[in-house]
Amino acid sequence: MPEARARLWLVRHGETDWNREGRYQGQSDIPLNATGLAQARALLPTFAGMPIAAIYSSDLQRAATTAELLGEALNLPVSRQRGLREARLGRWEGMLFSDIQVVYAAEWAERRRDPLNARPPGGESLLEVAARGAAAADEMARRHAGQQVIVVSHGLLVAALLCRGRGLPLAEAFNHIPANCSAELVEWAAG
Repeated sequence: MPEARARLWLVRHGETDWNREGRYQGQSDIPLNATGLAQARALLPTFAGMPIAAIYSSDLQRAATTAELLGEALNLPVSRQRGLREARLGRWEGMLFSDIQVVYAAEWAERRRDPLNARPPGGESLLEVAARGAAAADEMARRHAGQQVIVVSHGLLVAALLCRGRGLPLAEAFNHIPANCSAELVEWAAG
């Protein structure tokens, strides 16, 4: 049986106030701010006239709102999926990046030493996030073999998918977190 492959447009949601402030969001359900809404609207021409088969989104509102704006422009429904959520960051959620590095210095150092397995207190590891995202992407590739799909998600989950889709080491995912409302294309082969 041939391998199921699809072209996935990986989109990180638009900006939120927490993005602007430098706070870790994780699975906290923070809405887009005015800049984020403008970013999402500015992304619309990227997909104009493209044969997009489907749009999938995290169920968190910052991603879902971004996806809904794309869906309205492309006349496509959005399938919200819990598996496309950002990493659960436990006690780090809502904290400033700079404060995390001080208050949780040992855990931060562990993440730098072992980015695949380290986890924030009460949170998920990069390996867990990547597995969850890959399972969702595999299902999309099987369902939409040979087609293009938009996937609206979050920084770390998108970075993990980019690494796998481009054959980069997963341990480098933290270096590949895209800007808000950027779109990256990967050829995805279902595992």
